[in-house]
Amino acid sequence: MKGLYPEKRLAKSSIGQQVAADLRMRILSKDLKNGTVLSENRLSEEYNVSRSPIREALRILEREDLVQLNRMGAKVAGITEKDIDEIYDVRLMMESFVFKNLLKRENNDSLLRELNKILEMMKVAIKYKDADEFSFRDIEFHETIIRSIQHRYLFILWSNIKPVMECLILLDMRHRMKNNDADFDRIIQNHQLLIRSIEEKDMHLVEEAFYKNFRDVKKKSDGLWTTPEFLQKANEPYE
Repeated sequence: MKGLYPEKRLAKSSIGQQVAADLRMRILSKDLKNGTVLSENRLSEEYNVSRSPIREALRILEREDLVQLNRMGAKVAGITEKDIDEIYDVRLMMESFVFKNLLKRENNDSLLRELNKILEMMKVAIKYKDADEFSFRDIEFHETIIRSIQHRYLFILWSNIKPVMECLILLDMRHRMKNNDADFDRIIQNHQLLIRSIEEKDMHLVEEAFYKNFRDVKKKSDGLWTTPEFLQKANEPYE
Protein backbone atom coordinates (compact mmCIF):
# COMPACT_ATOMS: atom_id res chain seq x y z
CA MET A 1 0.00 0.00 0.00
CA LYS A 2 2.02 2.95 -1.32
CA GLY A 3 1.08 6.27 0.23
CA LEU A 4 2.35 9.17 2.30
CA TYR A 5 3.38 6.97 5.24
CA PRO A 6 6.65 4.98 4.77
CA GLU A 7 5.58 1.54 3.57
CA LYS A 8 8.47 -0.34 5.16
CA ARG A 9 7.27 0.77 8.61
CA LEU A 10 3.93 -0.98 8.09
CA ALA A 11 5.20 -4.51 7.44
CA LYS A 12 3.88 -5.88 10.75
CA SER A 13 0.67 -3.83 10.79
CA SER A 14 -2.84 -5.06 10.05
CA ILE A 15 -4.51 -3.84 6.86
CA GLY A 16 -6.71 -1.57 8.97
CA GLN A 17 -3.66 -0.06 10.66
CA GLN A 18 -2.03 0.47 7.26
CA VAL A 19 -5.10 2.30 5.96
CA ALA A 20 -5.26 4.36 9.17
CA ALA A 21 -1.59 5.35 8.79
CA ASP A 22 -2.14 6.63 5.26
CA LEU A 23 -5.41 8.41 6.10
CA ARG A 24 -3.76 9.99 9.15
CA MET A 25 -1.00 11.45 6.96
CA ARG A 26 -3.55 12.66 4.42
CA ILE A 27 -5.61 14.35 7.13
CA LEU A 28 -2.65 15.98 8.89
CA SER A 29 -1.17 17.21 5.58
CA LYS A 30 -4.60 18.66 4.65
CA ASP A 31 -4.81 16.42 1.58
CA LEU A 32 -8.14 15.46 3.17
CA LYS A 33 -9.62 18.73 4.34
CA ASN A 34 -11.75 19.27 7.45
CA GLY A 35 -15.35 18.31 6.79
CA THR A 36 -14.52 15.84 4.02
CA VAL A 37 -16.90 12.87 4.09
CA LEU A 38 -15.13 9.50 4.09
CA SER A 39 -17.41 6.83 2.66
CA GLU A 40 -16.63 3.23 3.62
CA ASN A 41 -17.51 2.09 0.10
CA ARG A 42 -15.30 4.66 -1.63
CA LEU A 43 -12.38 4.02 0.72
CA SER A 44 -12.80 0.29 0.17
CA GLU A 45 -12.48 0.82 -3.58
CA GLU A 46 -9.61 3.30 -3.25
CA TYR A 47 -7.50 1.03 -1.03
CA ASN A 48 -8.69 -2.17 -2.72
CA VAL A 49 -9.65 -3.80 0.58
CA SER A 50 -12.89 -4.99 2.17
CA ARG A 51 -14.97 -2.70 4.37
CA SER A 52 -13.85 -4.45 7.57
CA PRO A 53 -10.29 -2.96 7.63
CA ILE A 54 -11.77 0.40 6.57
CA ARG A 55 -13.99 0.34 9.67
CA GLU A 56 -10.96 -0.59 11.80
CA ALA A 57 -9.01 2.35 10.34
CA LEU A 58 -11.83 4.81 10.98
CA ARG A 59 -12.22 3.62 14.58
CA ILE A 60 -8.49 4.18 15.14
CA LEU A 61 -8.73 7.70 13.74
CA GLU A 62 -11.83 8.43 15.82
CA ARG A 63 -9.87 7.60 19.00
CA GLU A 64 -7.32 10.19 17.88
CA ASP A 65 -10.09 12.79 17.28
CA LEU A 66 -9.13 13.07 13.61
CA VAL A 67 -12.54 11.90 12.33
CA GLN A 68 -16.12 11.77 13.54
CA LEU A 69 -17.88 8.49 12.77
CA ASN A 70 -21.29 8.31 11.13
CA ARG A 71 -23.47 5.46 9.90
CA MET A 72 -21.74 4.85 6.56
CA GLY A 73 -18.26 6.20 7.23
CA ALA A 74 -16.82 9.31 8.83
CA LYS A 75 -16.22 13.03 8.50
CA VAL A 76 -12.73 14.52 8.78
CA ALA A 77 -12.30 16.59 11.96
CA GLY A 78 -8.65 17.40 11.26
CA ILE A 79 -6.21 19.17 13.54
CA THR A 80 -5.68 22.81 14.50
CA GLU A 81 -2.61 24.83 15.46
CA LYS A 82 -3.96 24.78 19.03
CA ASP A 83 -4.11 20.96 18.91
CA ILE A 84 -0.49 20.82 17.75
CA ASP A 85 0.60 23.20 20.51
CA GLU A 86 -1.21 21.06 23.09
CA ILE A 87 0.47 17.87 21.84
CA TYR A 88 3.87 19.48 22.38
CA ASP A 89 2.75 20.87 25.76
CA VAL A 90 1.99 17.30 26.86
CA ARG A 91 5.26 16.04 25.44
CA LEU A 92 7.22 18.75 27.28
CA MET A 93 5.50 17.88 30.57
CA MET A 94 6.25 14.18 30.08
CA GLU A 95 9.88 14.62 29.15
CA SER A 96 10.49 17.12 31.97
CA PHE A 97 9.11 14.59 34.47
CA VAL A 98 11.25 11.81 32.96
CA PHE A 99 14.48 13.81 33.17
CA LYS A 100 13.85 14.88 36.76
CA ASN A 101 13.61 11.20 37.67
CA LEU A 102 16.36 10.08 35.34
CA LEU A 103 18.99 12.44 36.72
CA LYS A 104 18.48 11.01 40.21
CA ARG A 105 19.65 7.58 39.07
CA GLU A 106 23.15 6.58 39.96
CA ASN A 107 23.97 4.76 36.73
CA ASN A 108 22.73 5.64 33.23
CA ASP A 109 25.59 4.03 31.29
CA SER A 110 23.38 1.59 29.38
CA LEU A 111 20.95 4.33 28.40
CA LEU A 112 23.78 6.61 27.28
CA ARG A 113 25.23 3.89 25.04
CA GLU A 114 21.84 3.38 23.44
CA LEU A 115 21.24 7.10 22.91
CA ASN A 116 24.67 7.61 21.36
CA LYS A 117 24.00 4.72 19.00
CA ILE A 118 20.68 6.23 17.91
CA LEU A 119 22.32 9.63 17.49
CA GLU A 120 24.88 8.11 15.10
CA MET A 121 22.03 6.62 13.04
CA MET A 122 20.39 10.06 12.92
CA LYS A 123 23.64 11.47 11.51
CA VAL A 124 23.73 8.74 8.86
CA ALA A 125 20.15 9.59 7.88
CA ILE A 126 21.20 13.23 7.40
CA LYS A 127 24.16 12.16 5.27
CA TYR A 128 21.85 10.24 2.94
CA LYS A 129 19.12 12.93 3.10
CA ASP A 130 16.62 10.41 4.43
CA ALA A 131 14.08 12.58 6.25
CA ASP A 132 11.85 9.64 7.14
CA GLU A 133 14.63 7.57 8.71
CA PHE A 134 15.77 10.65 10.62
CA SER A 135 12.21 11.19 11.90
CA PHE A 136 11.84 7.65 13.18
CA ARG A 137 15.26 7.73 14.85
CA ASP A 138 14.38 11.06 16.46
CA ILE A 139 11.22 9.53 17.91
CA GLU A 140 13.18 6.43 18.97
CA PHE A 141 15.68 8.66 20.81
CA HIS A 142 13.00 10.31 22.93
CA GLU A 143 11.02 7.10 23.39
CA THR A 144 14.15 5.36 24.66
CA ILE A 145 14.53 8.05 27.32
CA ILE A 146 10.88 7.76 28.33
CA ARG A 147 11.06 3.96 28.51
CA SER A 148 14.15 4.12 30.69
CA ILE A 149 12.32 5.15 33.88
CA GLN A 150 9.84 2.24 33.49
CA HIS A 151 6.75 4.29 34.29
CA ARG A 152 3.88 2.26 32.87
CA TYR A 153 1.16 4.93 32.72
CA LEU A 154 3.50 7.60 31.42
CA PHE A 155 4.38 5.29 28.54
CA ILE A 156 0.67 4.69 27.87
CA LEU A 157 0.25 8.45 27.57
CA TRP A 158 3.23 8.67 25.21
CA SER A 159 1.81 5.83 23.09
CA ASN A 160 -1.52 7.64 22.82
CA ILE A 161 -0.04 10.80 21.32
CA LYS A 162 2.69 9.03 19.32
CA PRO A 163 0.78 8.25 16.07
CA VAL A 164 -0.24 11.86 15.45
CA MET A 165 3.07 13.26 16.72
CA GLU A 166 4.97 10.83 14.50
CA CYS A 167 3.12 12.03 11.39
CA LEU A 168 3.65 15.68 12.29
CA ILE A 169 7.38 15.04 12.67
CA LEU A 170 7.52 13.14 9.36
CA LEU A 171 5.83 15.99 7.51
CA ASP A 172 8.01 18.60 9.21
CA MET A 173 11.30 16.79 8.58
CA ARG A 174 10.44 16.14 4.92
CA HIS A 175 9.78 19.85 4.52
CA ARG A 176 13.01 20.82 6.30
CA MET A 177 15.10 18.35 4.30
CA LYS A 178 13.91 19.89 1.04
CA ASN A 179 14.03 23.52 2.14
CA ASN A 180 16.56 23.93 4.96
CA ASP A 181 18.67 20.80 5.44
CA ALA A 182 21.33 22.83 7.31
CA ASP A 183 18.86 23.00 10.21
CA PHE A 184 19.54 19.33 10.98
CA ASP A 185 22.94 20.20 12.46
CA ARG A 186 21.17 22.28 15.11
CA ILE A 187 18.76 19.41 15.84
CA ILE A 188 21.72 17.07 16.35
CA GLN A 189 23.33 19.59 18.73
CA ASN A 190 20.13 19.67 20.81
CA HIS A 191 20.19 15.88 21.13
CA GLN A 192 23.88 15.96 22.06
CA LEU A 193 22.99 18.46 24.77
CA LEU A 194 20.38 16.06 26.18
CA ILE A 195 22.97 13.27 26.27
CA ARG A 196 25.43 15.57 28.01
CA SER A 197 22.79 16.53 30.59
CA ILE A 198 22.38 12.84 31.49
CA GLU A 199 26.15 12.32 31.67
CA GLU A 200 26.62 15.34 33.94
CA LYS A 201 23.28 14.99 35.78
CA ASP A 202 22.63 18.65 35.05
CA MET A 203 18.99 19.79 34.93
CA HIS A 204 20.07 23.23 33.67
CA LEU A 205 21.36 21.59 30.48
CA VAL A 206 18.04 19.76 30.13
CA GLU A 207 16.17 23.05 30.44
CA GLU A 208 18.46 24.65 27.86
CA ALA A 209 17.86 21.80 25.40
CA PHE A 210 14.11 21.85 25.99
CA TYR A 211 13.98 25.61 25.54
CA LYS A 212 15.83 25.41 22.22
CA ASN A 213 13.92 22.38 20.97
CA PHE A 214 10.36 23.25 21.95
CA ARG A 215 10.77 26.94 21.12
CA ASP A 216 11.93 25.83 17.67
CA VAL A 217 9.00 23.44 17.27
CA LYS A 218 6.56 26.22 18.15
CA LYS A 219 8.26 28.68 15.81
CA LYS A 220 8.43 26.19 12.95
CA SER A 221 4.86 24.93 13.38
CA ASP A 222 3.12 28.32 13.53
CA GLY A 223 1.15 28.49 10.29
CA LEU A 224 3.37 25.85 8.66
CA TRP A 225 0.67 23.21 8.26
CA THR A 226 -1.59 25.47 6.19
CA THR A 227 0.85 27.06 3.74
CA PRO A 228 0.39 25.93 0.09
CA GLU A 229 4.13 25.31 -0.30
CA PHE A 230 4.25 23.04 2.73
CA LEU A 231 1.16 21.08 1.69
CA GLN A 232 2.56 20.52 -1.79
CA LYS A 233 5.83 19.19 -0.37
CA ALA A 234 4.12 17.12 2.31
CA ASN A 235 1.80 15.46 -0.17
CA GLU A 236 4.63 14.13 -2.30
CA PRO A 237 4.61 10.31 -1.89
CA TYR A 238 7.40 8.62 0.02
CA GLU A 239 10.04 7.12 -2.26
